[in-house]
Amino acid sequence: MEQSFISPVYGVRRVPVEKVQANNYNPNSIAPPEMRLLYKSIFEDGYTMPIVCSLPDENGIYELVDGYHRYLTMLKNNDIYDRECGHIPVSIINKTRQECMASTIRHNRARGTHSIELMVKIVQELIDSGLGDAWIMKNIGMDADELLRLKQLSGLAALFKDKDFSKSWIYEK
Repeated sequence: MEQSFISPVYGVRRVPVEKVQANNYNPNSIAPPEMRLLYKSIFEDGYTMPIVCSLPDENGIYELVDGYHRYLTMLKNNDIYDRECGHIPVSIINKTRQECMASTIRHNRARGTHSIELMVKIVQELIDSGLGDAWIMKNIGMDADELLRLKQLSGLAALFKDKDFSKSWIYEK
């Protein structure tokens, strides 16, 4: 069987980061805690996934399609820049600008988000199995406020059964 298409990831290039420019249409953003986690991931594990760029233009500049925050991590952190000798792994797609825009959105959306409803169910199941707040926060990467909000969304008093509450008011008949 003849193969006419080879996935771009099999041809990753080592490109000077100065030869890459961000596109002007990516709607994706990452909150500071996730950016810190991305830095830690790249610092600890190195680049495990290439960024995705379109073919270089006549000046040899690659336009970013996916991986903006991995790219930004190198630009903002000299320790990573120096370790990588100013180069970043790039996977190339040969697409028009419009196709690159669509690809950017597909990449962003394919990563997904956590469904609030499913997260509430997960928290409920973990609590029902006897695990405490500290275990949940440590092992799922939640802070206390996020865990509280998920418990509140559940509407189940059982999720708060072992908690002390303020006596801020007393009901009198």
